[in-house]
Amino acid sequence: MEAIKSMPYGMSNFADVMRQNCYYVDKTMYLSMLEDQPHYLIFIRPRRFGKSLFLDMLRSYYDLSQKDDFQKLFGDLWIGKHPTPLQGKYQMLYLDFSKIGGGVDELSRNFDAYSAVQLNSFLDRYQAYYSDEFIVGFRSAGKALDKLHMLDAEARRLGYPLYLIIDEYDNFTNVVLNEQGNEIYHAITHASGFYRDAFKNYKGMFDRIFMTGVSPVTLDDLTSGFNIGWNISTNPLFNGMLGFSEEDVRAMMRYYQEAGQLEGDVEAMIQEMKPWYDNYCFAEESLKCDPKMFNCDMVLYYLRNRVQSGESPKQMIDPNTKTDYSKMKRLIQLDRLDGNRKGVLRKITEEGKILTNLYLSFSADQLTKPEIFPSLLFYYGMLTIVGVRGDRVILGIPNNNVRKQYYEYLLEDFQTGDNLNLNSLKDLFDGMAFDGDWHSALDFIACAYKNNSSVRSSIEGERNIQGFFTAYLSINAYYLTMPEVELNHGFCDMFLMPDLQRYSEIEHSYILELKYLPKDKFDAQSASQWDAAVEQIHGYAKGEKVRQLCSGTRLHCIVMQFCGWELVRMEEV
Repeated sequence: MEAIKSMPYGMSNFADVMRQNCYYVDKTMYLSMLEDQPHYLIFIRPRRFGKSLFLDMLRSYYDLSQKDDFQKLFGDLWIGKHPTPLQGKYQMLYLDFSKIGGGVDELSRNFDAYSAVQLNSFLDRYQAYYSDEFIVGFRSAGKALDKLHMLDAEARRLGYPLYLIIDEYDNFTNVVLNEQGNEIYHAITHASGFYRDAFKNYKGMFDRIFMTGVSPVTLDDLTSGFNIGWNISTNPLFNGMLGFSEEDVRAMMRYYQEAGQLEGDVEAMIQEMKPWYDNYCFAEESLKCDPKMFNCDMVLYYLRNRVQSGESPKQMIDPNTKTDYSKMKRLIQLDRLDGNRKGVLRKITEEGKILTNLYLSFSADQLTKPEIFPSLLFYYGMLTIVGVRGDRVILGIPNNNVRKQYYEYLLEDFQTGDNLNLNSLKDLFDGMAFDGDWHSALDFIACAYKNNSSVRSSIEGERNIQGFFTAYLSINAYYLTMPEVELNHGFCDMFLMPDLQRYSEIEHSYILELKYLPKDKFDAQSASQWDAAVEQIHGYAKGEKVRQLCSGTRLHCIVMQFCGWELVRMEEV
């Protein structure tokens, strides 16, 4: 009887995954499709989407030194039954630029040292194909650039095809841009900068190149003035090449269920995961066939918890991704945003989407432009394609996992003013969820809004209030805070959907309608505004969707009316 496959959570070595009998979601059918593309390819995806494992699979397939292992590694996979003529034909050089670090003065030396080590490792694998004289000369060469030139000449002479894989091509350059500034970044990626020179040497030397990263910024700066690659990141053919489709997730869960390791309703588990991990789309054309992708690391995190404990994880967001979010915050430079880009971020957070042009490439100099900012968020996985309008795309927040990150940004922004006691607020949320005591929590937040100096110095308005409430209500673990959700042919300001799959004891759910008037209009318009709000919220509450989302809890319809930054009236209607 075959042993039950283990879960490859955090694994990036394809040979280890296959030899250690781990569950592998087959992506090998994309190899033949990649061969039909130009020979120098760039593929950008957010973190935690399986880029490194895919690259190692690609490397194992084409590697001349692993040719004899083809059946062991690929025999049960799609490509094992449909091999291409290029299988096992290449000598492979693999570079992972996330391994390069150090201070500004050390970068060039560290880059050369890392490249030299990888080139020496390359020769160790393929030394049987080179003469002793060449090997001696190659090893005695001190600099990686000299080794590269020697390898280029000798491989050409002998007719050996070379394949270059670069993982995280933008890793250390993004760190330099963020921490050292544009001047230092420009020095290494332009003119005679060492990084730009390296890419000039790659061009023409390798028969094929495949590069991955999380942002097109470095690539745009490196390749300005000469062409080095074909970007397939938004090509609909490769929308599903990384990540898991819903069918992938279903097949994996059924495997573990049939193996006796997973108990429960698979479809219910998928529905629980979808709002948190699903809904990534990377190509406009793919919207027509709805091939939304799950974040694969998140799915494995959830499944591992289910198998080990029999329950869903208490935290639906994998704690290991906090490091990724910290990196993303630094790269997007959230602490250095100007007013225009802050406005873009607020709009996205409060409305959940933005209509924009999607830029396939942009230089570091363009990052301060607000029209470029949504595209940067798209590449980092903070936005995804949800629609098209005319010649522009609608980019939206893909799921609750990402939405939480936006709320965290808002929370940090508001907390730079007069801070709330978050522990006290969490105590009040207990009463809100279990006892129906909504008044204490909402009044607490409203008072904080009034007293927050950063809010009072900004533009007043309903959006401002909604953003503040959204940020603080998102701390509540018992609800999914959903601003601008469509209910019964209208869009309510905020729906607090009970998370009953994790907290079955929740007894109350909420629709909030937040209304604002400036002080000079309040006396004249407040009564009519209140009546309209009551009518609106009653209309939302009648919808079939609301009854489904509330799942038997008692629904409270709360209208809050503000005069300027002060709450004047709050009632359940």
